[in-house]
Amino acid sequence: MIDKMYHCRIFLLVFTLLTSSMPVIGQQAPLIDPEVETARTDAYEQQLENYLRHYLVEAYEDRTADQWNRDYSSPAALERSVIPNRMRWAAVLSPPALHKTGQLERRPHPLGNIQAEWVTLPLGMLTAEAVLAFPQGASEQHPVPLIIVQHGIASTPETPFSTGAYHEYAKGLLDAGFAVLLPMNLRSVERRNNVERYARLAGTSLPGIELVRVQHLLDVVLADPRVHAEQVGMWGISLGGMATMFWMPLEPRIKAGVVSAWFNERRNKMAVPDERYSSFSPREDHAFFNGWLTEFADEDLVSLILPRPLMIQHGKKDNIAHWPQVVDAYEKAALHYQRLRMPERIDLILHEGAHETIVDEGVQFLTIWLKNSGNGN
Repeated sequence: MIDKMYHCRIFLLVFTLLTSSMPVIGQQAPLIDPEVETARTDAYEQQLENYLRHYLVEAYEDRTADQWNRDYSSPAALERSVIPNRMRWAAVLSPPALHKTGQLERRPHPLGNIQAEWVTLPLGMLTAEAVLAFPQGASEQHPVPLIIVQHGIASTPETPFSTGAYHEYAKGLLDAGFAVLLPMNLRSVERRNNVERYARLAGTSLPGIELVRVQHLLDVVLADPRVHAEQVGMWGISLGGMATMFWMPLEPRIKAGVVSAWFNERRNKMAVPDERYSSFSPREDHAFFNGWLTEFADEDLVSLILPRPLMIQHGKKDNIAHWPQVVDAYEKAALHYQRLRMPERIDLILHEGAHETIVDEGVQFLTIWLKNSGNGN
């Protein structure tokens, strides 16, 4: 019995060795060495990256020289001359057509001792939601300016009333006599990544959808007799700064803006990794929009905001950018105002802090251009 078991094991071992070296019907040896294939694919990827980075960065100024034909002879002439660019910017955001399907709903939303409201406006399958608060004394007899206060990533409409990086700047605006509208936008990286993928497939963008939501809210809120409808500003931080930069070119009712912790040397930020600043890639896919850098680096996008006043705030310790590059981009943006002979309408607050708002200077800027000047025009 033992001998039979021994011989069976030997037979199985020999059979396994023989059959393992025999070709299997329907299979064949690899036609290309995997290491060779990986090397050539790596090379192709690098070719593509170099090609696209060159287009976005090195070739940007030569390419856009033919795409912008600005006329600085007057504010009206400038606005007419950039109409084609404004239309192409609208195509980047591709805001959808949404329609009001009900009345604005209001409910108390107290924030400490601030008597705010939570407002909801139905837009078909979507809603536009925001916090709305008025300063003391606002009335039909004494209407006040309105500031759209846009929170950033990982924040909520209530956050601008809090301390930390926001420094209670919404409260600072209320104390200065402004009404504040704080739209609720999608807050987290993961959620924005998820929705932006669907938006691209649908031919729109999340900032485009959120712009339309705010526009519908403005339609209703500006009809409130306590609001001075010709004195509307916007102040956003971080991704709220993005919203301010993105929306002002397409919403003329916003007469002045403050951008905190967003303005950048955009080509480098989006396409050139550098240890001196953080990158959106690969985690924040939501921040990449089709056609953005064809002609709309930050200093060029500013020329779609002219002649409206604009303040840029950036901290030297804010790792969203290498601050000398922010200064370079700002100087290019300011050149548009200088050529229009309105250099006082743009300002840079370069501070020693990090990713945060600078409240006093921002409030003063909006006070000058909205309350004291009537509006930003």
